Amino acid sequence: MNSQLGMQLIILVVFIAAMYLLLIRPQKKKEKTIQNMRNSLQVGDEIVTIGGICGKIVKTKDESIVIQVGADKVKFEMMRWSVSSVVSSSKSAAKTNAAEEDEEEKKIKPKKLRRSKVDETEENIPEDEK
Repeated sequence: MNSQLGMQLIILVVFIAAMYLLLIRPQKKKEKTIQNMRNSLQVGDEIVTIGGICGKIVKTKDESIVIQVGADKVKFEMMRWSVSSVVSSSKSAAKTNAAEEDEEEKKIKPKKLRRSKVDETEENIPEDEK
């Protein structure tokens, strides 16, 4: 009788541990990443809300953000928790644009014909100002 009770207790503990590892822990991890994403929202980020509205952040506050939507550039305020995902971040967009311009410059001209930016700026300055 005691062995059956001990076996049932072990099965119950294993079942609770499995539920924690399979359900509760991944959910908390997902909530933490979403909260970090919502706390790191910045002006210039393009977002999608839980309602499917796509827009660009123009102002941030403690618990809310102001987004700009559509061709008419309509602005409205909404809560941070309503942000579903960030489509493009303002910092990463600027970095990718600069990297793309550098790659295009490298593709267009061979290495010998490519000039440094310093040489180009010196050519634009008139002789009497040098």
